[in-house]
Amino acid sequence: MTLTPLVYWAQRHEEIYLRVELTDAQNIDVHVHEKVLQFRARGHGAKGLNEYEFNLEFISPVKPEVTHRSTQRQVNITVRKEQRGWWERLVVQERKPVFLAPDFDSWLDESDAEMEIREKEEKRNRLNASRHKEEGFVSLKTGFLFIYNLVQFLGFSWIFVNMTVRLFIFGQDSLYDTFHTISDVMFFCQILAAVEVLNAAFGVVRTGVIPTLIQVVGRNFILFIIFGSLEEMHNRPVVFFVFYLWSSIEIFRYPFYMLGCFNTEWKTLTWLRYTIWIPLYPLGVIAEAVAVIQSIPIFHETKLFSIPLPKAIGTSIGFSYFLHIYLVLMFLGLFINFRHLYKQRKRRFRTKKRKAN
Repeated sequence: MTLTPLVYWAQRHEEIYLRVELTDAQNIDVHVHEKVLQFRARGHGAKGLNEYEFNLEFISPVKPEVTHRSTQRQVNITVRKEQRGWWERLVVQERKPVFLAPDFDSWLDESDAEMEIREKEEKRNRLNASRHKEEGFVSLKTGFLFIYNLVQFLGFSWIFVNMTVRLFIFGQDSLYDTFHTISDVMFFCQILAAVEVLNAAFGVVRTGVIPTLIQVVGRNFILFIIFGSLEEMHNRPVVFFVFYLWSSIEIFRYPFYMLGCFNTEWKTLTWLRYTIWIPLYPLGVIAEAVAVIQSIPIFHETKLFSIPLPKAIGTSIGFSYFLHIYLVLMFLGLFINFRHLYKQRKRRFRTKKRKAN
């Protein structure tokens, strides 16, 4: 004797939904042939654990592709109509089978189904509109970041190429006039670098605010205070080494960011961006420290930036004392940024190894 499970149905303009009351169903076989859906499975139904099956001949043609999903409580079947429309009943015979009943949890009248379609379309339109806005914002952000990195790349490339050419042409003499020939462009690039702190602070780019702030403030202190305010420092060779090491790092960092704006990668450039800083960054900090040490006697003699104290004390706090403290802070900042850059490198290449595996 064939056992038949309880089957509940509902429809939409394009689909038929069937819910078969069969618990822990196994060996499910569902297919459609010439408008007839055939179902067979083993599970717990009204007659306990048995084989259950049923056939349904639809009132109109349906597509042969059938999808089903089994849960612990039931089997859900979805059948797509051949033509979009609303059926007056499910099966050919006017008198429905005794095992078939409406699924009132999913049941909708034709007008309700039309309203559901309109609501889905409105929701889809809202999602598309919001997506377009997000894409517009992303495009604006991408354009801004690309232009910023391009300008910085051009600036530091000019500095690097100019210093390299002058070194080959003039030799050792080029070390003594670096500030007069390069400083204007370096001032521009380092002032513009303050944008990177704002980008990190406002989440425009995903990077730490503290390491970015340390680098930008540290470089600008050397450039504007140590070099810019002391004419005696303008002709020192240390200016050449500081500028050359800075630009050597940036000519790889900024084009890497430019490609990243368009989710593009050049493996050689990626390796250089995450590796070249290992020797250059400590050398840059050492060059900056040499510049600070050379400036200390000058600040001590000129009393520049010294803080006057009351006449009763009769002295002042020299800026040179602050520079001694600053030297300690420089190497603390070196440790913080070196640790940050090392973590970035480790994370980057560990991720790529995982993708390769």
